[in-house]
Amino acid sequence: MSTSAATRGRAVALMISAATLWSTAGVVTRHLSPELLAEGRFEITFWRSLFAAVFVAGYLVVVRRVGLRPVLATGWPGVLSGAMWAVMFVCFMLALTLTTVARTLLVMSVGPLVTALLAWAVMRSPLPGRTWGAIAAATVGMVWMFSGKGNAPEGQHVLGMLIAFAVPVAGAINFVTLHKAGARVDLVPAVFLGGAFSAALMLPFATPFQANLRDVVMLGGLGFFQLGLPCMLLVVAARQLSAPALALLALLEVVLGPLWAWLGAGEVPAARTLAGGALILAALILNEVAALRERGVARRG
Repeated sequence: MSTSAATRGRAVALMISAATLWSTAGVVTRHLSPELLAEGRFEITFWRSLFAAVFVAGYLVVVRRVGLRPVLATGWPGVLSGAMWAVMFVCFMLALTLTTVARTLLVMSVGPLVTALLAWAVMRSPLPGRTWGAIAAATVGMVWMFSGKGNAPEGQHVLGMLIAFAVPVAGAINFVTLHKAGARVDLVPAVFLGGAFSAALMLPFATPFQANLRDVVMLGGLGFFQLGLPCMLLVVAARQLSAPALALLALLEVVLGPLWAWLGAGEVPAARTLAGGALILAALILNEVAALRERGVARRG
């Protein structure tokens, strides 16, 4: 395997790991205390974001031993990326407390299309036909997963889905920023900014605190391992992968989220959910296989 192929392979592996960690948010959230879920959505978002910021700060201080100086060095790309992380952190958790895991993830599934369009508009990045095909197939899979009677949203579910729509929009801006500026600026500290911005924004609405110790421990786990760590992995992967490729691989979260909710919270998926998820996985795998073949042909040529 060539160096470039191995490097891309590592980047893909990082994105798969990130999406897998992201996908645990729904099942863990469902095990928070009922009182907190009913009335503490801002507090939930606050604790999760705060712990994510603490995790990234700890990495910079303890592992890299550079303190928080790199935060200042990120410049405007870091501030923009941090702001988009904050929008994603806030809107995802608020949506999750207003509607179902499945509906939240369904709205987020438009991410690859929004990202592809934005990447083309900003960077004039041409997309190969295989990527457009994968996006189309994944979109069909998402519609298939969540179609059928009884799935029409109403009441607060509509509000939750509208809030969730901010996640793929902010994600698209973030992916393009990471891909465009990530080669010359270390944007791992931007994840810290995202957590800090989000926590500061939620704090006035989060008090008086009502989470018990068990809730705080669970939200700490989400902040560390479901948010801080995978977002850092994405930043590293963005140095090698295009913005649309990042968004497409991030769809694994949409596939795995309902699976963990089934195994860990008793939310049994319908047959169409399994079939649609299989179609999405097939689209992702075939896109990567086609990419490998194209690079092989290019090297031989």
